[in-house]
Amino acid sequence: MENGSVYNTTTEPQAKRPRRRPLFGCTLRHLRGWRLPVKAVQAVLSFLAVLCEEIVEDCSICSGLYFFEFISCSAFLLCLMILCVYCTDIYETLGEDQVQKL
Repeated sequence: MENGSVYNTTTEPQAKRPRRRPLFGCTLRHLRGWRLPVKAVQAVLSFLAVLCEEIVEDCSICSGLYFFEFISCSAFLLCLMILCVYCTDIYETLGEDQVQKL
């Protein structure tokens, strides 16, 4: 122990960590081919559904309309979240396992 061999692993210089890219860098690597246009169309159609529901001024039984509003708004927000995760660097930041859990 007096020869200094104990301290070799702790005193060696460590390599610098690789520099991380900005969090919101735009990339289309994970939505290739037909998946990106389908997600974009889905976002537009769900937003149109939200707008069409807001046009209705008077209804006799509104429970179905409220359910439609909830579903269309949820679909729009979920589609935007999916586009944000897959089209930015958040996918690499979180990792594929975390994205699958999300």
